[in-house]
Amino acid sequence: MRRRKAKFTIPSKYLLLLLTALCVIVMAITFTTDFFAGPLSSVAGFVIVPFQKGISSVGSWLTDRSDELGQLKDVLKENKELQAEIDRLTIEINGLQQDRYELSNLRDLYSLDNQYSDYEKIGARVIGKDAGNWFNTFVLDKGEKDGIEVDMNVMAGSGLVGRVIDVGPNWCKVISIIDDKSNVSGMILSTSDRMIVSGDLELMNGGMIRFSQLLNSEGTVKEGDKVVTSHISNKFLPGILIGYIGEINSDENNLTCSGTIIPAADFEHLEEVLIILTKKDQVDEE
Repeated sequence: MRRRKAKFTIPSKYLLLLLTALCVIVMAITFTTDFFAGPLSSVAGFVIVPFQKGISSVGSWLTDRSDELGQLKDVLKENKELQAEIDRLTIEINGLQQDRYELSNLRDLYSLDNQYSDYEKIGARVIGKDAGNWFNTFVLDKGEKDGIEVDMNVMAGSGLVGRVIDVGPNWCKVISIIDDKSNVSGMILSTSDRMIVSGDLELMNGGMIRFSQLLNSEGTVKEGDKVVTSHISNKFLPGILIGYIGEINSDENNLTCSGTIIPAADFEHLEEVLIILTKKDQVDEE
């Protein structure tokens, strides 16, 4: 059996190296001599010029990409700086909005303080509350060391909030008039007709409170009338605004009315309040 002759082959990596070296030699000769002048110049043009164009194109592409990369880095840096500035301005705006809101609350408390100037008061901040959206019971940052006692009345916004039911050294707990365990003796400011104002779980979700046992035989009480604490209340000082009549319904006995009251205080956004340091029993003794 005849043996096949082994073919001579050059590894591809050596072939590539050989061609590269040949191109470099040809290019060097072209730039330094006139060796390819004449008939060989055409051959050199077909071989070398495309190679030079390729190298030039690759160099231009790399230069363009390098410039674009530099521009991208500049854009990213600028974007990072702008984002930091936006974050700073956002924090500053939030702070200004909070200051504006607190200033509005303090103005309301100042107006309320002037409205009930006969009573000594102290400002307090809400530091805790029960679960839920409504401030039916909550804790303030004033206590025994500030002269706070049980049954002192608490106000905010434009009127009555509730009364103190527990006191610690530097805190006190308040039950508001929207709590279903709260009852207040109220009256219509324009007619002096008395009623019972009480919290209601169903109405509390709408920020409302209930009234009952209102004598309105002449039909003089109407929606929007002011309701204040009455003089016969045993825990609340007289004449403090509770809210406004929202709805009136005649009871089955045709003698009394019941309905809803829109509170003067905002029981969803309490932050600062006023505690009246004068108690009802102290007024009754005078």
